[in-house]
Amino acid sequence: MKCKKNNIIKKLSAVLTASALLLTGCSGAKSSTQTDQDLTYTDMLFDTVIKIQILDPADESILDGLKKLCEKYDTMFSTTNTDSELYKLNHANGQSFTVSSETANLIQEGIHYSELSGGAFDLTIEPVSALWDFKADKPTVPSSDAIAQAVSHVDYTKVDIQDNTVTLEDPEAGIDLGAIAKGYIADQVKTYLKKQGIKHAIINLGGNVDVIGTKPDGSKYNIGIQKPFDESGEAITSVQLKDQTVVTSGIYERYFKKNGKLYHHILDPRTGYPCENNLYSVSIITDSSTKADALSTTCFLLGYEKGMELIQSMDGVEAIFITDDEKVHKIGI
Repeated sequence: MKCKKNNIIKKLSAVLTASALLLTGCSGAKSSTQTDQDLTYTDMLFDTVIKIQILDPADESILDGLKKLCEKYDTMFSTTNTDSELYKLNHANGQSFTVSSETANLIQEGIHYSELSGGAFDLTIEPVSALWDFKADKPTVPSSDAIAQAVSHVDYTKVDIQDNTVTLEDPEAGIDLGAIAKGYIADQVKTYLKKQGIKHAIINLGGNVDVIGTKPDGSKYNIGIQKPFDESGEAITSVQLKDQTVVTSGIYERYFKKNGKLYHHILDPRTGYPCENNLYSVSIITDSSTKADALSTTCFLLGYEKGMELIQSMDGVEAIFITDDEKVHKIGI
């Protein structure tokens, strides 16, 4: 229990450090973005620490709405909560199951990025991801036989979706939306806040950062990109955002070491093991957090060269690739 608590504290510390970096570039005195009317919602959801800061004068009832919205999605897209649509779909034993329009649309998005990447990204990775527990007090490497068995059930082409009815043609298959759901949730939070009249806000879902408008003074938000494996949250570079999002996928976010080898949470659906290439992280900057979330994982799994080619083929998307020599490679910035 002590180890798990320390991990949570470590994660919270990193997020809070990043939040200070977002606003001021350093910790300390009150930022010019802050006002006496600031409202902040902080919680432990989506397997991470989230922090949503409203920089406009606003009624505190907005925070109640935020809490209900986030808790709804925490259940809806969970692969382990027995009340979630995804859990019920994954345990339907190959039978058709009707989900909400939101879940159906997000599954469609997952299929799109699976097709776009030629299976490097695969939303049916759940049998593999279920084997790896990066939150355990003493994480272990699954057996090669278990991994091979799980990989044999990973195939996005076996997902049939008609309107809101989804069928997993392989009864042993399972969908995991973890590489795209936080982005979608950030988009929904942003839409909710805008409907409440909020013009300035920072949405930080454990590294998925989305901003509304500009800072109250009209300047852009300065968002730091964390230096890989730096526990203090020091930035290696930064981006300037106005009503945009930046999402980072990196091997330093969740990992453990065994016999001198590092095992991280970005799993390759083709092998069942953590993806091995020369990347430390990929950050995507665009106007949709759903898109940024999916692309950050997709580009990481594709690798540096193919990931760069994919971004260069897209309009309105910028990226930062950090390679294992700690060099920063920017596209469109």
